[in-house]
Amino acid sequence: MHPLNTLDALDALDTLHDWLDYIGRQHSAEIVMGLDRVRAVWERMEKPQAPINILVGGTNGKGSTCAMLEAVLHAAGYKTGFYSSPHLVRYNERVRLGKKDASDAQLIASFKAVEQARLAHADCATIPLTYFEFATLSALWIFQREEVDVAILEVGLGGRLDAVNVIDADVSIVVSVDLDHQSYLGDTREKIGFEKAHIYRQNRPAIFADRDPPQSLIDHALAIGADIQLLDRDYRYLVMDGQWQFYGRNGTRHSLPFPALRGAYQLKNASAALAALEALQDRLPVSQGQVKRGLLEVEWPGRLQVLPGRPVVVLDVAHNPHAARALNDALGSMGFHPNTFAVFGMLNDKDIDAVIGIIKGRIDFWFIAGLEATAGPRGATVDALAAKLDAHGLAGRYSRHARIASAYAAAREKAGENDRILVFGSFHTVAEILQLAEPN
Repeated sequence: MHPLNTLDALDALDTLHDWLDYIGRQHSAEIVMGLDRVRAVWERMEKPQAPINILVGGTNGKGSTCAMLEAVLHAAGYKTGFYSSPHLVRYNERVRLGKKDASDAQLIASFKAVEQARLAHADCATIPLTYFEFATLSALWIFQREEVDVAILEVGLGGRLDAVNVIDADVSIVVSVDLDHQSYLGDTREKIGFEKAHIYRQNRPAIFADRDPPQSLIDHALAIGADIQLLDRDYRYLVMDGQWQFYGRNGTRHSLPFPALRGAYQLKNASAALAALEALQDRLPVSQGQVKRGLLEVEWPGRLQVLPGRPVVVLDVAHNPHAARALNDALGSMGFHPNTFAVFGMLNDKDIDAVIGIIKGRIDFWFIAGLEATAGPRGATVDALAAKLDAHGLAGRYSRHARIASAYAAAREKAGENDRILVFGSFHTVAEILQLAEPN
């Protein structure tokens, strides 16, 4: 094991795996709220050129919104940077340049730059960074070094104290507010909305993409003098026969194709993305044709993703009640299947009861597995999941498996070609199947 917290130790870190192991051992906690550590290091890092920054937060939908922004801006010819978390299969997915994952070499260089900045100053050398803080600084450094035109930054947890919030956004979007991470953000939508509203900035566009904004979010935006823009008040969309229209403050975009991402809720996300682009039109002009191309070409794995072949296999990382409701609605609009089989695993700090209660009407049989092997202590055990299903009256309608992969194999063996298999409950659950489907 390499010694920690010495500049000499950095030369021994040759591979991305070495570096990920190193940064994973820097801080004892997975999540530590606050900006002091990340700001202290960021202020000491070389920053060649600041791009236009778009911050996107929310309980659900932020990744899809970021992906649509990336796709449209890439179609318009801009050099894009896109930071998201967590990854599904490879760490490189977290940092994208021009719609391509960052290379191992780029990531290694960025990690070294972060650690050199931290260790070279006495007031930083004693400040351990969490894995997410290290990852965030790494992405920000890459985007500035590569001189991207626009950086699209997905907020990790909340907003006020999330590491991404160290950046001064040109436009900020909060896609949705619902219950998740209550131990960190609060146990009501008003408390969570207050946390997420802190990615808004004075005199900058502040977009909210749902129809029920918490009053705390609106109040904070008004208090700081942000340009708050609300769905159905400042911008809206209209679904028509085979197409849709976006109505913004400055005009209308007609005859838009539905986004390549499945789910009717994606139109709200797409509208928020278009509202942000409208706000940046003077600096990042985008044509109607480029918007259409971006919407048709957008990709975001693990979100209502349908694998090729029969039976139909749907992958969705839904892991909280808000996401489960959206998934439930989407399943209902996907056509008839004689049976739907669930491959299911969740983290034990999520609201497993609520998720099961929302989705159980769509599921004929469950194949459950614990996530301890991939998620560690956070992974709910198969016994815990079984007890939850029993409590919902589903005894006899599930089978237990050691791993998600074996649960999936059993589901495929049971399913007929016209049936449907739903893999959901966690990023870890979906990732294990994506690794099987895309072994390289």
